[in-house]
Amino acid sequence: MNLSDLTIKKVHDSLLNKEFSALELIEAYFKRIEDFDKEICAYLSLNKDEACKAAEKVDLSIAKKEEIGELAGVPFAIKDNILIKNNPTSAASKILKNYKATYDATVIKKLREEKSIFLGRTNMDEFAMGSSTENSAFQITKNPYDKERVPGGSSGGSVAAVAAYMSLASLGSDTGGSIRQPASFCGVVGLKPTYGAVSRYGLIAMSSSLDQIGPITKTVEDAGILFKAIAGEDSFDSTTTSMNLEEILEMSLEKIKNLTIGIPEEYFIDGLDKETGNAINEVIQNLKSLGLKFKKINLPHTKHALSTYYIIMPAEASANLARFDGIRYGSLGEEKNSQNLLDLYFRNKSQGFGPEVKRRIILGTFVLSSGYYDAYYSKAQKVRTLIKNDFDKAFEDVDVILTPVSPTRAFKIGEKLNDPLSMYLSDIFTIPVNLAGLPAISIPAKTKGLPIGFQLIGQYFREADILGIGRYYEKM
Repeated sequence: MNLSDLTIKKVHDSLLNKEFSALELIEAYFKRIEDFDKEICAYLSLNKDEACKAAEKVDLSIAKKEEIGELAGVPFAIKDNILIKNNPTSAASKILKNYKATYDATVIKKLREEKSIFLGRTNMDEFAMGSSTENSAFQITKNPYDKERVPGGSSGGSVAAVAAYMSLASLGSDTGGSIRQPASFCGVVGLKPTYGAVSRYGLIAMSSSLDQIGPITKTVEDAGILFKAIAGEDSFDSTTTSMNLEEILEMSLEKIKNLTIGIPEEYFIDGLDKETGNAINEVIQNLKSLGLKFKKINLPHTKHALSTYYIIMPAEASANLARFDGIRYGSLGEEKNSQNLLDLYFRNKSQGFGPEVKRRIILGTFVLSSGYYDAYYSKAQKVRTLIKNDFDKAFEDVDVILTPVSPTRAFKIGEKLNDPLSMYLSDIFTIPVNLAGLPAISIPAKTKGLPIGFQLIGQYFREADILGIGRYYEKM
């Protein structure tokens, strides 16, 4: 069985034609994981027994000639901050190393209803704080294209699993680029949906006004299929809303040709390396050959996005992570050594949280503190509105915006670990999308060597536009 050739549709058709069984498919992926994950380190734990039982149920449904959906029997890897009932969920942090989820996240519940199969949980930057998956408390994930390089982050494990054919697709979360940046580094497709399109219920929160769950796949079509399955209104997440999903995979070439793509001058800066710039220009030329129109636009407040993000995100993270004290979600064994409750909190949080998490909690607590709230947090929210207004104005003239995903290709492991600012800059092109709440997708450019992704940004709840353009680009 050639795992590299499989897509969601091919799996569905092959199962119905009995070219292989769901159990054979799952066992093939576990064999691949056994052979390669010792080097890649994408998975934190596997769920083989439950996965095989789920596969047997799919095979039984097929044998009974029951109707099954496109995602039935499809093997998924799940980022370690998305809850799967009775499975460990640590957010790659020591403070949650003993925690088992007591309920399914909404996206997991929806995939269960589709008879999808979960291979295991994947590595990530601790509490999704990082851009390289080097901040995990347990292991460093490697880029399948070059094991001396990072896969990107924070969804590095989920992306590496798909890129190394150790999962057909996966789920990640994107707060400032955590799906799109690693997708770009590893040569796969990563979709960050519109804020509110996919429920965040059961996602361990980092920054509640920015977090979004999204699909990671090998093709744009697969991303659309998976997005349709997990999108929609959820009573457990008040930010969600219903949306029209009919056009997600139905955009014709004629409709695509009527779209105008904006090219923001602010994204083609001096920090953009030559290879990435050349790859993006080639993508633009390819899309022009399809008949798409292009127009230069301005997003003047883009230069403030990074600093705005690193005020708002830590502020929300410091509030969200206050609940993790090493008591309610798993003891760290410091009860006997502590003098009092406050001492117990200090000990647990000092041992349980890693350096990057501590850095962001401290920064967030500072910007929310008395005397600094107006100077920093309140001002950052005003700038966030200006960034959103830039996009709104641009979308009066264009339908989609095209940019690089990251200024560089994947960097070497350890290269930026001791330079937080340099690490943060790797998300400079993805962060504005989260601040505005827009949908965006990373699609591999047709390049040799280390992968390079390009980013398509759509209007609110217009995932159909960016998926449509991406699908036709893939066919070229």
